[in-house]
Amino acid sequence: MSLPHAILTALLEKPSSGLELTRRFDRSIGYFWSATHQQIYRELGKLEKAGLIRALPTDVPARGGRKEYEVLAAGRGELERWVAETEEPRALRDPLMLRLRATGVVGVGPDFVAELRRHRELHAARLAEYREFQRRDTARDRGTERDRAQGLVLQGGIDLELFWVDWLDKAIDELDRDTDRPRT
Repeated sequence: MSLPHAILTALLEKPSSGLELTRRFDRSIGYFWSATHQQIYRELGKLEKAGLIRALPTDVPARGGRKEYEVLAAGRGELERWVAETEEPRALRDPLMLRLRATGVVGVGPDFVAELRRHRELHAARLAEYREFQRRDTARDRGTERDRAQGLVLQGGIDLELFWVDWLDKAIDELDRDTDRPRT
C-alpha cells in the first residue's frame, strides 16, 4: 500500500505530471522506494478514480497531452491517516543474505567472495552519493520541517549504507581467511 502514499507525498511536495513523477522517483524517492514508470502511471489512474488526486485543468486537449496532477483534500486526509498508522518492523529480505546462508550448505567459492566485494563497492558508492547530497543540503542551511524530515531520511540512508559497508568488510574478511584459495 506504500506506492500510492509515496505518490501522494510527491504530489503534495509539487504537483507533477506522470513523467515528472517518474523522474523524481529516479532522483530521490527511488533511493528508498522504487517503482517502474508503468506502476506510477497505473497508480495515478487509481488515485484519480478514487478521488484522491485530480488532473489540473489545461488548455491542451487531454488525449495525448501531458496531465499534471494535484492532491485533493481526500488525498491529503488519506496520507495523514496512513502516516498515523502503526506498523510492525519488516524483516530484512535481501537475496544476498539468503545466498550467504546457502554457502554454508554448498560451500563458499571465489565467485561468491568476489560478489561480496562487488556489493561492498556498490554500497560504498551509494554512501558517497548520499554524503554528497548531505553536503549539498547542509550548504543550503534551510531549517523547515520538510527539510528536517528529508534530512532524517537521508541520514537513515547514510547509516544503512555504513552498516552494509562495515558488514561486508567483516564478511569478506571472515570468508577469505577460512579458505585455502588465493585471495582475489
